[in-house]
Amino acid sequence: MSNTTNTMQKFILKLFPEIMIKGSSAKRQMVNQLFMNVSAILGRIDEAVTVRKFSDKIEVFTPKTSLVEVRAALFNISGIEQVLEVLQFDEMDTLEKIKTKVGAVVGASLKEKTFVVRVKRTGSHEYTSIDIERTVGGYLLAHTEAKSVKLKDPEVTIRLELVHNQLNIITTKYKGLSGFPLGTQGDILSLMSGGFDSTVASYLTMKRGLKTHFIFFNLGGKAHEIGVKQVALYLWSKYGASHRVKFISVPFDDVITEIFRSTGPTYMGVTLKRLMLMASEKVADELEIDALLTGESVAQVSSQTLRNLALIDQVSNKLILRPLSTMNKPEIMAIADDIGTRHFAESMPEYCGVISQNPITHGSFKRMEKEAKRFNYEVLDKAVADAQHIYVDEVIEDVTNMEAIEVVNELDSEDYVVIDIRAEEDCIKAPCESIKIPFHKLKTEFPKLTKEKKYLLYCEKGIMSQLHAQYLKDAKLCEDIKVYRP
Repeated sequence: MSNTTNTMQKFILKLFPEIMIKGSSAKRQMVNQLFMNVSAILGRIDEAVTVRKFSDKIEVFTPKTSLVEVRAALFNISGIEQVLEVLQFDEMDTLEKIKTKVGAVVGASLKEKTFVVRVKRTGSHEYTSIDIERTVGGYLLAHTEAKSVKLKDPEVTIRLELVHNQLNIITTKYKGLSGFPLGTQGDILSLMSGGFDSTVASYLTMKRGLKTHFIFFNLGGKAHEIGVKQVALYLWSKYGASHRVKFISVPFDDVITEIFRSTGPTYMGVTLKRLMLMASEKVADELEIDALLTGESVAQVSSQTLRNLALIDQVSNKLILRPLSTMNKPEIMAIADDIGTRHFAESMPEYCGVISQNPITHGSFKRMEKEAKRFNYEVLDKAVADAQHIYVDEVIEDVTNMEAIEVVNELDSEDYVVIDIRAEEDCIKAPCESIKIPFHKLKTEFPKLTKEKKYLLYCEKGIMSQLHAQYLKDAKLCEDIKVYRP
């Protein structure tokens, strides 16, 4: 490939530094896994994408027609420290060719600016990296309208990589997701509620290379389940789509009833968490998963004091990871902002599960043992037996089959108003009136609309529409709400 400027764009993916310091066997396994992950994800975008593996980097060549999608996907693949967008030129075997080519590519961008040339070189050459920097820098100073060379804090840094006789001119340098390649660190089962904490915790384990499955305990009905499936699908699609993972939904309404029957009010919250761990362990055993994940943060709520966490952990022999244990809420919410889950968490319908009256903050092991003996564990066993197992990539089809809300494919009346609830600024053009209300503003803005019209909610895949239409019905804000999927 002599020049990637015509129809193909080249990326160089630099590896997460912790990969580079591993032993040769572990490093080789991680690079192989990253290569397979990148190939799988980009191959779905465009079959013409080419991925090449090296011991210290991965190269990607993509048609320019798919450039935007490929670039966005690379930013969210764990194991990549930097994404370099480059122009490649072959047969650059002399300093004369190198300096002339660099001048032709970057010369116009240096007008009245200070600059510096930085070079990395691989292979056997008659000249050093410093020789290239001086030669190219002198040529650019003499043949362009650049102001001057400035070694510290220049306005423009020209980055070059010479690999044998191949010259890579780095046009843009992006920060990658870092972390280990997904699939290199085993599997974990995340207790997913759909709120800030569980979604951020799940992201952090995915970023660390753990294949993260999701288990959800349904306390709030159909709309709550759709909402949590929506968040799980988002996380998987953006950060984990190289691997198939499970979503397990456990019906917990009868468990709640049994807690009220058997448990003292002050121990209800801790008991609920213990039962969730017990159920998660049973499911994890079925899936041959060794560890569980929660979004608990020390002292955030009454059940998350050190003593109560110890009481909760008593019921499971699994390793339990709590990556948020020492984070405060603003830190967690900042990560949610960065990864795009904040609006999902804020718009999640709130359901009161078990809220203890005067909840205990420093539970007693002896008292907990007595409370636990009164619970009928056949109820828990039945909940686990009735759990629904699907793959996360089947969520769209699953939500559609739930038929929670009627779906309209064709509009035959001007009385309809389509509400585009996507977060993006653009609004769908429908055969009838269409308006824009992002999903995270729907609760406050929908009540302001006239009651004279019939409303349809629209989003790209129909999942958010199902969730928020169900919420509007449950909240008695609109009885005749439907979903529009043209």
